[in-house]
Amino acid sequence: MNKSGGKASFPTARLDRLLANLGYGSRREVQGLIQGGRVILDGEAETDPAQHVYVKPDLATRMTVAGEPLDPPPGMALMIHKPLGVTCSHKETGALIYSLLPERWRRRDPVISTVGRLDKETSGLLLMTDDGALLHRIISPRHHVPKRYQVTLDRPLNGDEAALFAAGGLMLEGEDKPLLPAEMESAGPKQATLTLHEGRYHQVRRMFAAVGNHVVALHRDRIGLLDLPADLEAGSYRLLTAADIDAVFGASA
Repeated sequence: MNKSGGKASFPTARLDRLLANLGYGSRREVQGLIQGGRVILDGEAETDPAQHVYVKPDLATRMTVAGEPLDPPPGMALMIHKPLGVTCSHKETGALIYSLLPERWRRRDPVISTVGRLDKETSGLLLMTDDGALLHRIISPRHHVPKRYQVTLDRPLNGDEAALFAAGGLMLEGEDKPLLPAEMESAGPKQATLTLHEGRYHQVRRMFAAVGNHVVALHRDRIGLLDLPADLEAGSYRLLTAADIDAVFGASA
């Protein structure tokens, strides 16, 4: 018998397959957990690995595994405060963004991916999700989700950068398509706030290189209308709420 905890409009999954896909172990290992009475749903032990459950957003509040709340079910999205020196990759050497997440999450299926990237020497707001549709919606050029950066430069601003960036048409070295207009505000002789509406390779650094300057520090603090929380320390993460996702696409949170 299915245990819905509500209306039957949500997808169902076999309990053992669900837990295996969330990284709790192989199918055999999670079957042992279930048969051992270590999976509790709505206050009752589930001992049948073949039991189907509705995969609702509130499942993590209704189920425990080995005494701990269930990890977020598929459709998870999170924000992470990326520190300097960390790479947005699964395979490169050195510190990787995935090492900041629970080890079990690296075995999830579908996998958790970064929504775009921040390079190794850029810090700040990074989104991650296992929802492919959400990922592509955010990065799609059709949506032009703006991203705001705090920039520290090697030399003082000339004073004409804001007008040049806002006009559109700036060509980056090695490219044959001009940039979209971008908004820049001076925050000091060597500091600027820059908002982009596209995401080209190392775009902020290359834009300032094109006007004869060099970026020495770069930090992203906003995607859409979603700000990096002041209390989210570097290396920490937080699950996104529905209001957060609305804010990414410009709706009021």
